Amino acid sequence: MENNTSELKELLPSEVFITQDALLEHWQGHRRITRRVIEAFPDDQFYTFSIGGMRTFAELVMEIMVLSGPGINGIFSGEWTYGDPPLNFASQPPATKQEVLMLWDKITEEINTLWPKIPVSRFHELDAAFGQYDGPVYFTTLYIIDNEIHHRAQGYVYLRALGIEPPAFWDRS
Repeated sequence: MENNTSELKELLPSEVFITQDALLEHWQGHRRITRRVIEAFPDDQFYTFSIGGMRTFAELVMEIMVLSGPGINGIFSGEWTYGDPPLNFASQPPATKQEVLMLWDKITEEINTLWPKIPVSRFHELDAAFGQYDGPVYFTTLYIIDNEIHHRAQGYVYLRALGIEPPAFWDRS
């Protein structure tokens, strides 16, 4: 796959809205909340409960991991694969919630490892994320974060329907 680099304008510090480190902290704050939602979900409902024909929370979490694992690798290298066997949109969730959390933590560490190695110019390159979604890498990065927030919100609805108070959405610690 070929990456096309667009012309870049050198930005002054006063022109930068958010630093790369701040964006990582923002993303990881969301990942910490999502992990707490996974933990709060009853084991016996994680793989079975849904409302109105929506996917189970296990399936939604799997989509988040399929985007974030291969996503961080693609953001870093332009290769949109992750793991052995590789995670992809046909991957099934691990068999237990504990295994899901272990994979979640592994991806979190991978994000923390690769993120500091990404040159800021990479975010302005054009790439076909997952081999099919053309656009600048910063757009894909924001989409991965937005997708997680969207699916976590579905988890909040599920928890409330099950009579469980979800974690505070604003507490990113």
